[in-house]
Amino acid sequence: MSRSPLPYNPKILELFRNPKNLGRMDDATVSAVAGNPSCGDMITFYLKIDEEKEVIVKASFESYGCAANIATSSILTEMVTGKSLEEAWQTSWKTVAKEVGGLPNVKFHCGILAVGALRRAIRQYYRIKGKKPEWLPEEQTFEEKQALEEEELAEMLSKRVSLPESEE
Repeated sequence: MSRSPLPYNPKILELFRNPKNLGRMDDATVSAVAGNPSCGDMITFYLKIDEEKEVIVKASFESYGCAANIATSSILTEMVTGKSLEEAWQTSWKTVAKEVGGLPNVKFHCGILAVGALRRAIRQYYRIKGKKPEWLPEEQTFEEKQALEEEELAEMLSKRVSLPESEE
């Protein structure tokens, strides 16, 4: 069975080859992990926050994933840098998909995953601070729910690949 390549546009391919803000941020104020068990993509999103102004001064990411995963994470770091946490929270996966020039239908989850990681990081920041601004919803958003935590993903994967006791 042959597979035809996905119709990635030139912007996605450029961001995949030359991602912006790729790499671990050792002095991050907060970070969050997101993963998608259906495709195996993983993202760690890092935010450096001006805590007085609640503004993102720097964003970076690490990714284990496809071209769309890397491109959407890359563009999202560019989109949220310089924004308040509230403004960054409002970024939708549809806006991210539009910013990369569109995504193939089977890759929409990459934009959802990137936004989920960002929102998890913002929520984690406020959890650490012990406060909750009124604009932050009580319930997790769709994007957050889609971005499984690393532990949940690891548990799911281990169940899929574990051998029966007789074969261990």
